[in-house]
Amino acid sequence: MATCSTSSVAEEEINDPGAAPYGNFINYYTFNPPENRLSLIPSTLLQDLGHSDGQQSTLLLDVGCNSGDLSVAFYKHLVQEPMSQEESDKRKVHLLGFDLDELLIQRAQQNNPLPSSISFIPLDITKDTDQLQDYLDQHDGSHFHLCLCLAVTMWVHLNHGDAGLLQLLSRLASISQHLLLEAQPWKCYRSAARRLRKLGRSDFDHFKTLKVRGDVAEHAREHLERNCGMELIRSFGSTTWDRKLLLFRRR
Repeated sequence: MATCSTSSVAEEEINDPGAAPYGNFINYYTFNPPENRLSLIPSTLLQDLGHSDGQQSTLLLDVGCNSGDLSVAFYKHLVQEPMSQEESDKRKVHLLGFDLDELLIQRAQQNNPLPSSISFIPLDITKDTDQLQDYLDQHDGSHFHLCLCLAVTMWVHLNHGDAGLLQLLSRLASISQHLLLEAQPWKCYRSAARRLRKLGRSDFDHFKTLKVRGDVAEHAREHLERNCGMELIRSFGSTTWDRKLLLFRRR
């Protein structure tokens, strides 16, 4: 999740990447490469979830995709290289990545090696989801088969409060058949706030008033299961940053 950043902010983020107020780290994947997550996720995940090649498109969504490195790596990890153009046309696996930082999206678009299968758009999901519905309509889909929400929840939480976090989870659950969630632990919240203060900026608007604290992943699970019609079906363990990768399914 991100917002447009000035050159001075960009320089500060290079020196202290944790200072980006919306998670818009300009070099995020240099210190958290895609392999940190992909090593935990089986390459057969789409088949395991019942999404094999067929007439209907399989639609993937990457929330807060940053510069798109993980989006592309995730797609290649799950979708094997086609043997022929005919097989490629038949596969119909599409991924949409979005972020609210237009500069990061421009970088993602410029470096996209699979433009026929992967798309990137600027979007702030806390304000608008019309573009997501438009994408589903274009592909004759009613929902995304798999949604990735990796290291995004904290930034929405800090900038939009408890209500913003729960609204994000509810929105993603409403448009997704499966949701792969990585929520930052509370220690990351304290670090983000400390780094922001270190740069002499104002504190996050909601940090001191948040009631959802402690095990944020557990709070997210409870909300998804109690209020969003989803259920936790698998944990892929924890990343090298000690963050759980949790897979939910719509009941």
